[in-house]
Amino acid sequence: MKPEPLTLPPSPNWYCTRCSDAAPGGIFGFAARTSVFLVRVGPSAGANPGAPPFRVVGELVGHTERVSGFTFSHHPGQYNLCATSSDDGTVKIWNIETKAVVTEHSLHQHTISALHWSPTVKDLIVSGDEKGVVFCYWLNRNDSQHFFPEPRTIFCLTCSPHHEDLLAIGYKDGIVVIIDISKKGEVIHRLRGHDDEIHSIAWCPLSGEDCLPVNQEENSEEPDIPNGKLVAETPITKGCYLATGSKDQTIRIWSCSRGRGIMVLKLPFLKRRGGGVDPAVKERLWLTLHWPNNQPTQLVSSCFGGELLLWDLTQSWRRKYTLFSTSTEGQNHSRIIFNLCPLKTEDGKQLLLSTSMDRDVKCWDMTTLECCWTLPSLGGFAYSLAFSPVDVGCLAIGVGDGMIRVWNTLSIKNNYEVKSFWQGVKSKVTALCWHPNKEGCLAFGTDDGKVGLYDTCSNKPPQISSTYHKKTVYRLAWGPPVPPMSLGGEGDRPSLTLYSCGGEGIVLQHNPWKLSGEAFNINKLVRDTNSIRYKLPVHTEISWKGDGKVMALGNEDGSIEIFQVPNLKLLCTIQQHHKLVNAIVWHHEHGSRPELSCLIASGSNNAVIYVHNLRTVLESNPESPVTITEPFRTLSGHTAKVTSLAWSPHHDGRLVSACYDGTAQVWDALREEPLFNFRGHQGRLLCVAWSPVDPECIYSGADDFCVYRWLTSMQDHSRPPQGKKCIELEKKRLSQPKPKLKKKKKPTLRLPVKQDSSIVTEDESSRETSGPVENGVSDQDGEEEAQEPELPPSPVVSGEAVSCIAVSLGVEKSKVTVNSKATSLKKEPPKEKPEALLKKRKARSMLPLSTSLDHRSKEELHRDCLVLATATHAKELNEDVSADLEERFHLGLFTDRATLYRMMETEGKGHLESGHPELFHQLMLWKGDLKGVLQAAAERGELTDSLVAVAPVAGYSVWLWAVEAFAKQLCFQDQYVKAASYLLSIHKVYEAVELLKSNHFYREAIAVAKARLRPEDPVLKDLYLSWGSILERDGHYAIAAKCYLGATSAYDAAKVLARKGDAASLRTAAELASIAGESELAASLALRCAQELLLVKNWVGAQEALGLHESLQGQRLVFCLLELLCRHLEEKQPPEVRSPSSIYHQWATGSEGNLVQRVTGVWRSTFSVDTPEQCRAALKKLQNVKYPSATSNTPFRQLLLHVCHDLTLAILSQQTASWEEVVPALLQAVLQSYTSGNFTLMQEIYSAFLPSGCDYLRDKLGDLSLATAAFKSLEAFFIYGQLYEVWWSLCGPGPESSIWVKSTVPAEQREPEDSASAEDTEPGAAAPQPRSSPPSGPGLRLSGESERLLSSCRELFSERHASLQASQRTVAEVQETLAEMIRQHQKSQLCKATANGPSTDDPGQEAEQAPSQPQSPREERNASVSLPELTRRLTEANKRIAEFPESVKAWPFPDVLECCLVLLHIGSQWPGAVNSEMQQQAEELLQKYGHTRAYRRYCQTLHT
Repeated sequence: MKPEPLTLPPSPNWYCTRCSDAAPGGIFGFAARTSVFLVRVGPSAGANPGAPPFRVVGELVGHTERVSGFTFSHHPGQYNLCATSSDDGTVKIWNIETKAVVTEHSLHQHTISALHWSPTVKDLIVSGDEKGVVFCYWLNRNDSQHFFPEPRTIFCLTCSPHHEDLLAIGYKDGIVVIIDISKKGEVIHRLRGHDDEIHSIAWCPLSGEDCLPVNQEENSEEPDIPNGKLVAETPITKGCYLATGSKDQTIRIWSCSRGRGIMVLKLPFLKRRGGGVDPAVKERLWLTLHWPNNQPTQLVSSCFGGELLLWDLTQSWRRKYTLFSTSTEGQNHSRIIFNLCPLKTEDGKQLLLSTSMDRDVKCWDMTTLECCWTLPSLGGFAYSLAFSPVDVGCLAIGVGDGMIRVWNTLSIKNNYEVKSFWQGVKSKVTALCWHPNKEGCLAFGTDDGKVGLYDTCSNKPPQISSTYHKKTVYRLAWGPPVPPMSLGGEGDRPSLTLYSCGGEGIVLQHNPWKLSGEAFNINKLVRDTNSIRYKLPVHTEISWKGDGKVMALGNEDGSIEIFQVPNLKLLCTIQQHHKLVNAIVWHHEHGSRPELSCLIASGSNNAVIYVHNLRTVLESNPESPVTITEPFRTLSGHTAKVTSLAWSPHHDGRLVSACYDGTAQVWDALREEPLFNFRGHQGRLLCVAWSPVDPECIYSGADDFCVYRWLTSMQDHSRPPQGKKCIELEKKRLSQPKPKLKKKKKPTLRLPVKQDSSIVTEDESSRETSGPVENGVSDQDGEEEAQEPELPPSPVVSGEAVSCIAVSLGVEKSKVTVNSKATSLKKEPPKEKPEALLKKRKARSMLPLSTSLDHRSKEELHRDCLVLATATHAKELNEDVSADLEERFHLGLFTDRATLYRMMETEGKGHLESGHPELFHQLMLWKGDLKGVLQAAAERGELTDSLVAVAPVAGYSVWLWAVEAFAKQLCFQDQYVKAASYLLSIHKVYEAVELLKSNHFYREAIAVAKARLRPEDPVLKDLYLSWGSILERDGHYAIAAKCYLGATSAYDAAKVLARKGDAASLRTAAELASIAGESELAASLALRCAQELLLVKNWVGAQEALGLHESLQGQRLVFCLLELLCRHLEEKQPPEVRSPSSIYHQWATGSEGNLVQRVTGVWRSTFSVDTPEQCRAALKKLQNVKYPSATSNTPFRQLLLHVCHDLTLAILSQQTASWEEVVPALLQAVLQSYTSGNFTLMQEIYSAFLPSGCDYLRDKLGDLSLATAAFKSLEAFFIYGQLYEVWWSLCGPGPESSIWVKSTVPAEQREPEDSASAEDTEPGAAAPQPRSSPPSGPGLRLSGESERLLSSCRELFSERHASLQASQRTVAEVQETLAEMIRQHQKSQLCKATANGPSTDDPGQEAEQAPSQPQSPREERNASVSLPELTRRLTEANKRIAEFPESVKAWPFPDVLECCLVLLHIGSQWPGAVNSEMQQQAEELLQKYGHTRAYRRYCQTLHT
């Protein structure tokens, strides 16, 4: 297979998340414009010994728009397959060996933004588009499936390397989702944390989550998982890490098993060495990632300015990273990096390849982190090539990306040793020329007319000429100075000056010693020397003969003029070409035949190359100019314009040409024979240069962003293609969407000449208007040309006219028929079109009917003259003449005013009928009937801004009326804002505000009212309130709050802000209310904010919220106690069940003393509550706060808050020695726990606040205290809780039950016992009960503490409380029975109402009747009791309850019968534990008051 030519490729596409990839074995590919370039890396690249082992080996061509994604198949056996996605809407699968498309699909309806070949499924290609649609395409079975996980713009996606069904997708707004494609795209996790675009996603190379230390959870957030929700087992629950890079300057590591972030890496801002910091560098961040396969604890990322960082994930909290290429200066990228991809070569080297905005592809050794080699690329058209005559082998390349490349083509160590020069350029480089003698001196010209000199041997910025061309610089040449620059001594002027030819058609002479001086137009010298009076032709090309004695100028009209130094005497004119001359080159003078040095080759837009021998003319030196019309040789074969020519410095008469037909052709000019044809470019060739050292080596550049180095002997073709290549390029260009332009007429000689205007047909002109579009889509930052409608060296012609001399007329009128068919296929695109050349649209006639009548037949025109003469000379008009004037209304232009008005009326009707009312209005204005114009336009709804603007001419009242009419018209057209503006112009402010308000333009209405009305005007406040209510209804609370503040209603603003309900909104609302002086509202909102923060265990935030208001000092004490209590309860839990997300204060971590001591200590040290007066003040504030009674449905956090409120009251009362208040507060906390069914919390309260029992309180109260009844209730609940603990310890003794029971059996012989909740002992009870009570064994006996407790249970056997509770149960049962009877009655009435309605077939009727057939036992009992009987029972029970003293009814008491049952059960299971007297008392109470159904059932259960 023939080797590929050496290629300087286009730049990799920018802002694509995956447009480069590498396959195992050493093949690397990157997307550039509409193609993919392949690079062989490693020993098989065939590089020169000592040179970097890589080579561009091919190109995948097939897409018509930018390639946005590229990925290889990484499955053994199909490394030769790859996939691409493009903006043309297709995904193509390629075989890189054949460089052909295997298959493709066009499933996406929107622009494709991400692509990946699954690393686990060998035929799965996944792609995503900007609308959020994901397509999975299976290659082998040609099947596809699409998902729509999120309605967001997809930025990147990556398939999991461990689970074939998992896919991670990153979106533009920073969301990352993981979906399961086997479950129809079900979202497994939504990972929230980034704030901006997701640029890269990388899976950890190792499955599982054991490779990283996960202890940086302070940067992660707890996922919102409902309590008790079981997550189904999926592959992701096995765990894997995922890394994401975002534009928000962070890298996040995520745990896929937990669905949350575990690590955040913030990019460092590295200051560049030797340079300043670009302030906009952060704005252009692109963060791409690579997770090395063999280094799971390390991660590679890009940084702000093109640096590469290797992160150590084991020490992420220290932000430890290693910078790539620290030992070598200048090896890093200079701009942001877009893609990273790993590659393992054939010899086992681990490499990393990167693409960047600096247009370099770099290869890094992952072992040393050093740059191995750099592949430069081009970001624009290759406009110009020039070899240095001094430093042989240095090739300068002028590129459309605003940079000059200097390529050392003779380098042995590196085939791509390229230096870039960009300072001072800032535009497309369209022309280059080396100084013939001075090393490193390079002249350049740009498309904005700039001419400058670069010293390539230094880093100095270029010298820029102060004289600019008006158009693009197309050619530069060094030549001897001519006047006036040649005047003076040898030391006062340079030996060579710089000549530049620009698109405006002039040639300037620049002094290289003083570029800041003025450059001279040589046209003046040419005119003066040759006594030329006519206008000089437009110059398009300049070329100096090698000896510097003769200069050739090519012109826009196809002529070539030969001038002799020093005064530029015109020797001859070559009239051969008939189109614009693009290239002129003189044959070299160092050949074996010196006479050939007089050969001059030229190429133009007519595709034919002419060679002329000027030896006779140069030797004879004629006195008058000679005209040459016959060529020495003619080289035909190209099918489009010739853009560049170069003679071989190694041969005699061998020429190479570059052409728009996409090929470069080598000719034997002397024999007129084509030798070799190069067809490697995918675009139109713009420049060509012959190597000065290798006779077979030629360099060519084109609009495909490529420069190729190719050998003549390796070409398969000898002549240009006969139209085929040209047609392909034309189709490629025409496939791009372009605006349609109208055809242009061929300009005449009187108008400024367009390029090739002499012989361009209308068909050719229309083709030129569809100029080529350069697909520089890789540049989205404005630095790379996206469109390039002009291509040098085809200059734009200036606006000067060409003089009409006889010779030029003869040339222009002649038609060139050579290759006429070929030239029609491909025409030169237009350059920048001067305004004078653009076709001006002819204005529509104001009097079209009159004009058309003046273009009738001669007889009719003569008749018009007779009628007009009769009308003007007759004293009285007869009927015939009047009828003629009526018919010939256009004669009104020549008669009286009345006839003129009739003509205008007729013309106006014609304008209205043809749909041009503006012309009718102008005619009315001509008549002076401005009011009539306005009225007519208003009636037709055709008032315009211009008509209203001239309305004041008709008077003030007319103007007011016109403005109002126009405002109404605008309202009908839904242009309410504009209508309001017009109303304001006539000072109708209230009407304008009402108009805006009624159409919901509140923002605009407020702006108008604020600007034009008084601040205290009620309209303004009404606007604020109306808009605020609408915003509040729509959920825009923050803006609604601003409205209420604008209306000076801070209370409403705070209330609406608080409606959001989250902690941040509540805190803001509280601060707002505090600022506004709404103290009560501020306090309530601050308390709500603290309660919201309490739900997420943010104790610090809760205290900060409470600190916003001084009146919440008491609540701060409550929350302090609550925090310490939660910490106390959490410390008793096993470590594995503790919540890691709680944010405690520092003072909550101490453990010295009991809970009450810790609470009072924190109050003193943190809240400065240490005096009785302060405690009494806090107590007074807290006593005003009342909470509802707890139920079994009360949330635990809310229950804790209520309990801690009561406990705070108790402690504050204790601090003020108010013992009569301590007991009720403490009892209330116990009752809250008891009624909510939280037995554990009740016991914790007793253990924390009454660790030694109730004796201490009894001593403090005394016997005559008013709180004695409350104390007895508190003591009863204490004994009640201890009773249950004795029972549990007997059922299953554990490590904490030794205080109640003692075992005589060794621990290893005991059997574990099951326990259950005491909520089964009775309905509504708070205490749990064992599931089964084992028989007493010899290994258990009661301790003395238990015996004392059981003896104290007599306090629970209160007959008064038992009687009261029995009466209350009777009332409850009666009420339940009455409710059941009412329900049954309603059901029976409903059945009667529907008996005659629906048919018996109605399943709804059957459903209604079905429950009524079998009666439950409860219904039978209810049916046996009459209503009077129930009323009697209820009355008696209420009477008994009323007889009890208030001290008994005020304070709840444990259920006496429940305690009797538990005590009897203990006595039956463990004989001797309860004395007989207590058992007898319990049985008597049960027999007397245990008549309810529930207690009868539980009696049977506990005695079995």
